[in-house]
Amino acid sequence: MSTSVLIVNFRAYDDLVRCLQSLDCWLRRDDDVIVLDNESDSMRARRLREAFPRISLVPSPTNLGFAAGVNAAARHARNPFLLLLNPDTVVEGPVIDVLESFLDAHSDTAVVGPRVINGDGTVQPSARAFPSFSTLFGGRSAWLTNRYPNNPWARRNLIGLDASGPMPADWLSGSCLMTRRSVFEQLGGLDESFFLYWEDADYCRRVAALGLRRTYVPTVSVRHFGGGCARYNLAPAIREFHASAYVLHRRQSGPIGRAASPLVRAGLFLRGELRVRRALAITRVQAAPALPSVAPRPTPDYDAVIRVPQL
Repeated sequence: MSTSVLIVNFRAYDDLVRCLQSLDCWLRRDDDVIVLDNESDSMRARRLREAFPRISLVPSPTNLGFAAGVNAAARHARNPFLLLLNPDTVVEGPVIDVLESFLDAHSDTAVVGPRVINGDGTVQPSARAFPSFSTLFGGRSAWLTNRYPNNPWARRNLIGLDASGPMPADWLSGSCLMTRRSVFEQLGGLDESFFLYWEDADYCRRVAALGLRRTYVPTVSVRHFGGGCARYNLAPAIREFHASAYVLHRRQSGPIGRAASPLVRAGLFLRGELRVRRALAITRVQAAPALPSVAPRPTPDYDAVIRVPQL
C-alpha cells in the first residue's frame, strides 16, 4: 500500500516546513508528497526542494485556490490513496498508515479523517453532520456555538468530539482527509466552483451519493493551527468562505431552499462583511505598538519541538 500526500500552499512557507518535517518520519518507501505552490516564490521554492528532496513541488504563478490546487496536485499522484493535508498542520503519529489500513480493511468506506487538534490542544470538530438550517446556530463558527458550545444544534452538527474509536460521519475536514484515488477520479476531484472552504463537505456529499461511507478515525491525530494560508489574504478568504457556503446551499437545497436563495445569499454577504470588518479591526489592534504590561502567560512552543528554519 502507498499514499500520495497532497498539500496546497499559499505563501505559508514557514508553516509548510514545519508540516513537512513532522511528516517526514512517517513516510514509507513508496509514499510521495506533492506540494502545489500557489503564487510560487521561486527562491523559497528552490530552498524547499533542497531541504526536502522527496517532495514534488508544482509551482503555480497564480493562486488557483484550494479545490483547483488539490486537483492539480492529484494529477501528479500515482498511489491508490490520497491524503489531503493543510500546510499549517503537524502530523503527530502514523496517520498515513492508520488511515490507509482502515480504508484497505473497509471496502465500503471512501473517506477517512483523523482527530484534529487545535494549536491549544483542544479537539477541533473536524467530523460533522452535513450542513443544514441548524448549522446557522450550531456550526463551528456560529455565534451560538462560540457562546454556548454545548447547545443542541452544536451537538447535532459537531460530532465525535469525545469519540475514542472509529465512527461514521457525514463529512470530514479537508485539513486532513484521506480518500481513495479511484473514487476521487470517478467524481472528477474536488469541485472547482469552491475557491476556498466547503469543498470538503461537497466532496463527501458526492461520496455519500455513491453509497460509500465516510468515517472518523480518532485513534491518530494531527495538530491544525488554522488560518495558515488564509492570513496572507484575510479579507478575501473570509468572503470566499461565505461565497462557498452559498454555492453549497444551492447544490444541496430542494425547491424551498432554492426559492429562499436570494435571502440566503444576502444573509451570507452581510455576515461575511461583518466578519471582515471585525477581523481587520483586530488586525489593526494587533499591529499597534504594544504598551508595557505584565508578563504574558507562557504558551506551548511547538517550534521548539519541531525546529522551523526560515526559508
